Amino acid sequence: MKRFLVSAGLAALGAATLESASAASGVGDSTGPKYWNLGATLRGFYDDNYNIDPNKRGSFGLEVDPFLSIHVPLQQTDLGLRYTYGLYWYEDRQELGVNPFDQTHQLDLWLDHAFNERWKGKITDTFAVGQEPELMNPNPVAGVAAPYRVAGDNISNHGSLGLDTEWTRQFSTSLGYNNGIYDYDNSGAIVNGDGVIMTGSLPGTSLAGVLNRVEQSVSLDLQWHVLKNTTAFVGYSFSWVDFTGNEPIAVVPIVTPSFHGTYYSSDRDNLTHYGYLGVTTDLTPNLSASIRGGVSYTDAYADPLMPSTSLNPYADISLSYTYIPGSYIQFGFTQDVGATDQVNPNAAGGITQYAKNTVVYVDVNHRFTPKLIGTVIGRMQYSTYEGGAASTMETTDYGLGVNLTYQINTHLSVDAGYNFDDVTSEIAGYSYTRNRVYLGLTANY
Repeated sequence: MKRFLVSAGLAALGAATLESASAASGVGDSTGPKYWNLGATLRGFYDDNYNIDPNKRGSFGLEVDPFLSIHVPLQQTDLGLRYTYGLYWYEDRQELGVNPFDQTHQLDLWLDHAFNERWKGKITDTFAVGQEPELMNPNPVAGVAAPYRVAGDNISNHGSLGLDTEWTRQFSTSLGYNNGIYDYDNSGAIVNGDGVIMTGSLPGTSLAGVLNRVEQSVSLDLQWHVLKNTTAFVGYSFSWVDFTGNEPIAVVPIVTPSFHGTYYSSDRDNLTHYGYLGVTTDLTPNLSASIRGGVSYTDAYADPLMPSTSLNPYADISLSYTYIPGSYIQFGFTQDVGATDQVNPNAAGGITQYAKNTVVYVDVNHRFTPKLIGTVIGRMQYSTYEGGAASTMETTDYGLGVNLTYQINTHLSVDAGYNFDDVTSEIAGYSYTRNRVYLGLTANY
């Protein structure tokens, strides 16, 4: 869904889900005899703020994205993998005499297995190395941890395990486990002799110190099939976040028996309990809905100076309407908590522990002809912060993407698009705008 929102190579990399990735490669149809797909995308682009900075620098550029997909449908098992390599050249960086190239890697794995008619399991994993925020967090509705491009080989891995069990015709369960790992290249913060945190020769924390982490969650849904196309459920999820940077992230003039004036990465560890009710239903053959709502309870237990708890609303709503074959509208809304790179202490010495994110998105996909498809995607994220100097501040992230794709023949397609991003924030240095246009050719076999 979100793949058209990120141009300059990320259309094939960080924003597509595993399902859309396999479909885009032409290997998602298990009825076809072909088990592999090989292809590449060549694009030219212009990015008027490629560093994602209030002080804009624009650049023309080229990208090349070769990919390989393998898909093996068996009688009770469906498995596959997809690897995409991205190479990006920026003309402006070439003229500045700095390295003009970026490289990205993404590997997607998926495995579905039906043990029998009532027990079904699923494994997915996405490993990525890159610079763009969409690559570090490919979830199209979750809050992005660092909403800007980050130089270096930054690593993320998102894996999930699922087990669906049908106990009776009316009652089933869904058990899930999710794991996210983030590792940023920018690291090495220390406290110097003057009590100032330095990363290299610059004052300030490192991204590794404030954002390197492991996120894990387990969930269980109890499901009742109340009608043929309607399932109601009640669920519980437990998540915990361990910050792994092992670096200083804030220094405050406060000393207690358990705190000696310096916060470290692990002082932001937290856990969250979720309780929710929901329903999934096909209201008509063309209209489906998934609604999940409840509360979350977050415990920032590791803070040595100001541990806190908070109760927040939780929601995950999506609607999909197919108005003609091949054309649909999707609407979504989420409310949740997530990690943030904000950490500066307030006057009392407390630091920011996490962000509260509200996300609304709309996706319109229209098939003008059998070969021409247009997509418009809009997204808004509103964030507030828990604790620290940012606790009274707000950040709003607006995004708009427009794309046209024309299928020349079975093996060739062209696409063109425009993306607009606008982040407005009360946090100094956080706001920016970004415009991107691109034109590309994709070949696959």
